[in-house]
Amino acid sequence: MRQVRLGIIALALGAGGCTRPAEERALKEQEIGRVQIAGVAFTVEDGLAVVRQMEPGALTLWGSAPAFHVRAVASAGAAESWTIRVRNAMPDAELSALKGDEPLEVESLPGPLPTEKVWRVRVPAGSEVRLTVAPPMWDQPMPFRFVALADVQEALPRVGDIYRRINADPSLRFIFFSGDLTQRGTVEQLEEFQSRLQESRIPLFATLGNHELITPDPRYHEYFGRGNLHFTFHGAHFTMIDSGNGTLDPKAEEFLDGWLEAGRDAVHILGTHIPLVDPIGVRNGAFASRNEAASLLGKLTRANLDLTLYGHVHSYYSFSNAGIPAFISGGGGAIPEQFDGIGRHFLSVEVDPASGIRNVSLVRVD
Repeated sequence: MRQVRLGIIALALGAGGCTRPAEERALKEQEIGRVQIAGVAFTVEDGLAVVRQMEPGALTLWGSAPAFHVRAVASAGAAESWTIRVRNAMPDAELSALKGDEPLEVESLPGPLPTEKVWRVRVPAGSEVRLTVAPPMWDQPMPFRFVALADVQEALPRVGDIYRRINADPSLRFIFFSGDLTQRGTVEQLEEFQSRLQESRIPLFATLGNHELITPDPRYHEYFGRGNLHFTFHGAHFTMIDSGNGTLDPKAEEFLDGWLEAGRDAVHILGTHIPLVDPIGVRNGAFASRNEAASLLGKLTRANLDLTLYGHVHSYYSFSNAGIPAFISGGGGAIPEQFDGIGRHFLSVEVDPASGIRNVSLVRVD
């Protein structure tokens, strides 16, 4: 099986000439989920999955959202029988395939984990097929609950107890992770995070934190996909923004502007690693520029955002961002701060697309 440097096609954009810290990451993200092999060009719409492996007739993706679409364009004489494997998938995810308006037959195959799904589908040569990986009724508004979590870092060897606590609540649908999966972002640590995640019955959708950028060769995107992403689930909008450098790159802010507009009239939840403002002030764990933070808060307020979720500060704090409910939940196991007395924890968030955020509950693990 040929490895594809985990799904990112190299950009001929002169990335070495980038002068902004996050510019190269933002540019790379626009190519995530694109690959061509055996006469078929696959494109994951909005980059909501990263290509992890491929060979003629087989494609493996790592999902970054509960539901996503893949466009497959097959040339004449292309390979037609394809095995599609999706890791980090919803446990009840299904694959559907359409050639125009014509449904195509999909065969479900056994997977080794609740979050690893495998299907076989035919992509007719000389045609375009749209594949959808999603749970049933994912696009229908209805109440649901998810986990907010951040900052595992050096607690990787014992993060399984958090997953076990999450597993005990069958109503929780996925983990919304606000950065700092690892201590230094090395390949070994990223692979360990991926391995430990097998203990979770539900997938984890993340952005990166500053600790993913400590290594001289950051590889986060190759393993877990975009740091700036947007998806919808049961009528609610979710946005993740890469603030790993304590700022937003202008390209990331451009993404954000479009996503805020898309979610203006719906329930909309934003997650990013570094808080825009530090509500306590004892650590200065906030954006590097107060002016930038104030400008972004203005945007979020004008867009009727419903909830902001942060990490970075290894504590639990509930506060208000210019009238928007905000939570810092850095209790994934990284060295805890002592000011809150909470310790390791995660948040359980209840969403009703008809009425907003119903409840945000603190769940202690230690």
